[in-house]
Amino acid sequence: MPRFIQPWLLAFLALCVLAVGRAQAVEPIKITRDDVALNLTNAVEFYRNQGDTFQVSTAPGPDGIVRRIEVEALNERATGDWAVFALANTTDQQLDRLIVTPHFRLVGSGLVWPDLGSTRIAAITPSEGFTLDRQDSEDADVFLVTLNPGTVVTFVAELAASRVPQMYLWEPESYKDQVNSYTLYRGIVIGIAGLLALFLTILFVVKGTSLFPATAALAWAVLTYVSVDFGFLNRLIEIAPGSEQIWRAGTEVALATTLLVFLFTYLNLNRWHGHFSYGAVIWIFGLLLLAGVAVYDPAVASGIARLSLAATAATGVLLIAYLTFQGYDRAIMLIPSWLMVLVWLVGGWMTVTGMLNNDVVQPALGGGLVLIVLLIGFTVMQHALAGSGLHQGLFSDMERQALAVIGSGDIVWDWDVLRDRVVSRPDVAPLLGLPAGELQGPARNWLPVLHVDDRDIFRTTLDVVLEHRRGRVSQSFRLRGADGHYRWFTLKARPVIGSDGEIIRCVGTLTDVTEQKKSEERLLQDAVHDNLTGLPNRELFINRLDAIVALSKGEVSVRPTVFVIDIDDFGRVNDMLGISAGDTILLTIARRLYRLLKPGDALSRLSGDQFGLMLLSEQEPARIAAVAEAIRQAVRNPITFAKREIVLTPSIGLISWTSAQSSADDMVKDAELAMLQAKRFGGDRIEPFRPAFRSVGTDRPTLESDLRRAADRGELSLAYQPIVRLEDRTLAGFEALLRWEHPRRGTIPPSDFIPVAENCGLIAQLGLMAMTRAAEDLGDWQKQVRDVPLFVSVNVSSRQLLRRDLVSDVRSVIARANLQPRCFRLELTESLVMDSPEQSAHVLAKLKQLGIGLSIDDFGTGYSSLSYLTRFPFDTIKIDKSFIDDSSPKRGVLLKSIVGMAHDLGLSVVAEGVADEADATMLKDIGCEYVQSYLFGQPMTAEAVLKLLRENHPAASTART
Repeated sequence: MPRFIQPWLLAFLALCVLAVGRAQAVEPIKITRDDVALNLTNAVEFYRNQGDTFQVSTAPGPDGIVRRIEVEALNERATGDWAVFALANTTDQQLDRLIVTPHFRLVGSGLVWPDLGSTRIAAITPSEGFTLDRQDSEDADVFLVTLNPGTVVTFVAELAASRVPQMYLWEPESYKDQVNSYTLYRGIVIGIAGLLALFLTILFVVKGTSLFPATAALAWAVLTYVSVDFGFLNRLIEIAPGSEQIWRAGTEVALATTLLVFLFTYLNLNRWHGHFSYGAVIWIFGLLLLAGVAVYDPAVASGIARLSLAATAATGVLLIAYLTFQGYDRAIMLIPSWLMVLVWLVGGWMTVTGMLNNDVVQPALGGGLVLIVLLIGFTVMQHALAGSGLHQGLFSDMERQALAVIGSGDIVWDWDVLRDRVVSRPDVAPLLGLPAGELQGPARNWLPVLHVDDRDIFRTTLDVVLEHRRGRVSQSFRLRGADGHYRWFTLKARPVIGSDGEIIRCVGTLTDVTEQKKSEERLLQDAVHDNLTGLPNRELFINRLDAIVALSKGEVSVRPTVFVIDIDDFGRVNDMLGISAGDTILLTIARRLYRLLKPGDALSRLSGDQFGLMLLSEQEPARIAAVAEAIRQAVRNPITFAKREIVLTPSIGLISWTSAQSSADDMVKDAELAMLQAKRFGGDRIEPFRPAFRSVGTDRPTLESDLRRAADRGELSLAYQPIVRLEDRTLAGFEALLRWEHPRRGTIPPSDFIPVAENCGLIAQLGLMAMTRAAEDLGDWQKQVRDVPLFVSVNVSSRQLLRRDLVSDVRSVIARANLQPRCFRLELTESLVMDSPEQSAHVLAKLKQLGIGLSIDDFGTGYSSLSYLTRFPFDTIKIDKSFIDDSSPKRGVLLKSIVGMAHDLGLSVVAEGVADEADATMLKDIGCEYVQSYLFGQPMTAEAVLKLLRENHPAASTART
């Protein structure tokens, strides 16, 4: 390589390295005469934190040479940020263009910490020529550029802000036309907004209700926002440079505040619920504080205001939807306007996030905001202008009617719905001892003085009238006076409807009916209380006892005891001393008995000299007995009257509640039966109730009626009598016996109710119930005590045997209980089988096919013919008790013959009614397998059977555990 080339080459390489290290050359944008507006935003290269001096490579000129320029900051507020772009004039003419960068652009400004605008470019330095001239403009940074033919000029812009949202290159005349067109549009929008705000303000002055100032405030807020956004406010007042952000943030805060106030006021949310007012006041107060924040940090204030707008819109959607379903007309009328609010907010969100990016969207949003206020204004004016003439005419007529009402002594009650103001003439507050005008105001002011039980009814009644726009108010309620006592008032009012169908007033009369209510209460007191003693009478006593009985069925700790106390020979006292003295003595006895009561107990005067006492405070039998003795002693204590000591004695009957008790009336009647029994024994005694006190001769229809309800009441149950193997005295099985514990008659034997059940058609239901319960109990025993062979026998009546469903019922019972068929047996009597031999043979054969056992009960007491033993598939016979009790010498021969015959026929034998061990030994010796009698076990409940099985088979029970 020649020596003279080496220095130039080294210098060239050094310049290239320096250029690459400092900045890359920009790509020029070519301009023609036809280019009216070019978007330079994406062609600009930004350099951050470069200091007050900046070096950059220029775009290659026409000769292809890349040069370097160095620019010093001209602005004292230089940020150290620079922007570089290049323009190339490809024509043969000189071109004049304007570089335009708007101070504020809504598109892409951000949601939370938005860019609220400022001066973007402090100065622009070209690579050729002189510094560009800044053109006068309040809304944008505008610089005039002159490009010579065929030149390529690189421009270095000194940035006054960190962001440049947009940069355009405009042809001057086209830019002027564009500004003029937007000026016309903005002027029209601002004019409409101003007229609307002024009109709503005038409407507020005329009408004066809270709805119109809220709407007017919203209109003024929109006008201010649009004026700032369109740059119109600068022409009205002088705005200092740099304070545009404060104004813009302030208008957004005002917009958020007034929209919230309008929503709350229009929907009238403070009518009944004060907490709505508290929430709204806190929200508004927070927005007012936000206006102060805007002075120090406009971006934060603006971001919070935008979020508040979104929250207000969402809250409005929920409230309008809820109130619309409630039929509230105002909410329904606001739906179109609120839909526009939602559309506007969605559009604004898409704009500030950059999803919508064009120059039309910002002025369009301003115009849309004015359109929303215009629609809201039309909605509000319907309330302002509709029905005014009708309202005035009707109200004047009502004033004349009110004079007549006041003359009658009633109070005129007038509720101005639009203003939510209640007025009463004369004022009802002094009547209650309250300060004058205390109840003049919003309807919710009445809620604190209303009785707590009347508030919801009062509030709901007025709401229903308003929502349905018809009907009348007729309601009695209590108002609390200053002394804490309540007075009764009756309100009768009717709504006044305007021409728009809305209620504008509700007018009526308020009458003090306290004395009338007191008279009604006295009548009610006399109706259910004794005039002499003041104690509850029989009806009220039974009513209260009925409530306690109903509670006892679900609460184990509630077990009432009823005492009926009758004074012995009290008629003699009236005859000797007179009725007046008798009343005094009864009053004394009533007071003595009342002093024995504890919380929960109740005393009543059932009749002349008869008292009833309900005891809840004591549950233990010993304590109940002590209370009964205390009652007896209270009556026996001498009573001094007219210098004479009178000693009386009581007859006391008592009954404690059990699950078998059906009603309070039955308990009182049973206690009266016990009291009558005490009188029969001579009086002066305490007699607990026993079922034997009831008459046993209840007629058959009553017994049948009681039997039909017995199963539902749980009065029917099963008792199980053990059947024991004689060989080793172990349990073989049980016979299920149906039992009926009548709540008033006590235990009713099967011999009494089984015939009734057969005659009235209940026997099939009872038989199925017995089979089902016995099978379920046996299944439960077998689960609890495994590997212990057991069977259970159930008696079958004639009507069951003749029913076609018996076989399917037995099959279903065994299957549901999951039993082996051999463990389940049916017992039939001789007479039952022989009533219809052919039908019986058919049914018994089908039952035998199921695998169950069949026993013939009461063997030897019915038919002398023994042919049925071979005709019917029995596997067991039960020797009747009469054979065991036979004392003749031939008893042993007869029993031995029966047992031998049964064995020859392949039947097992069960002996019933064995009274002593000698008989048991004798039966064992002759080969009898089983025995069933009280000697080997009393009938017991299913729970007792399970306990017995666990005691007799501990190994099996342990295995189960």
